[in-house]
Amino acid sequence: MKKHACIVVDDEPFAINWLTNYINSMPNLYLIKSYTDPLEALKEIINGDMVDLILLDINMPSITGIDLSREIRKKTRKLIFSTAYKQYGYEAFEVEADAYLLKPYTISKFVGTLARIFPANESPKDLSISPDDFFFVKNKDEHLKIVKINYSDVVAVESKLNYVQIHTLSKKILTYMSLSEISKTLRHLQFFVQFQRSFIIGKRHIESIDGNTIKMVTGLQITVGEYYRKDFSAFLTERLIKAGRKT
Repeated sequence: MKKHACIVVDDEPFAINWLTNYINSMPNLYLIKSYTDPLEALKEIINGDMVDLILLDINMPSITGIDLSREIRKKTRKLIFSTAYKQYGYEAFEVEADAYLLKPYTISKFVGTLARIFPANESPKDLSISPDDFFFVKNKDEHLKIVKINYSDVVAVESKLNYVQIHTLSKKILTYMSLSEISKTLRHLQFFVQFQRSFIIGKRHIESIDGNTIKMVTGLQITVGEYYRKDFSAFLTERLIKAGRKT
């Protein structure tokens, strides 16, 4: 059984304690760390490794759980709000939360929620869609004609207010969808990456890199956003082959 690493952020110690007991009762979960200080959590999560699940309170001092989630969402596969306040459902939807648990909730509710977001027969997301697979979208520039796009042909997806423009190897398609909506699929595929707030790019279609500017094979140029520079640097470090010093 795959065990999922999780983090809890809640400013109330007693809430941390009972939630820790819930987690310890789950054979497929293990707690990495819990935080009562959301600012400390922000710093460590951003600088830490990707985790499977973050459980997050909303009403906290210094920074709310909603604001914190916007900063750390890309560092976790799944995000669950654990809160006594029911009025933040829309904000939770906007930050792509996977569940919204209203305190106090029973362990059966907790177990049921985890079973839904981590199904027992779950296969790795990176392998669930192959590069040669495809999807359909409605093209605004062709009177909403439904067009087929191969994942392997996607060079970049660009945010255009209420639309996204999908740059492929041969054309551009404008479709009514937000970047966050399409990212729900693309972010689980290992051949897509985000280094700028308005773009998701296909790593295989990078032609060259000049400083913080990425040039794609179609000529599209993207400047790495400041927020993404650490991830971009790690990506370069992993992929850059350096020659050894000659003696």
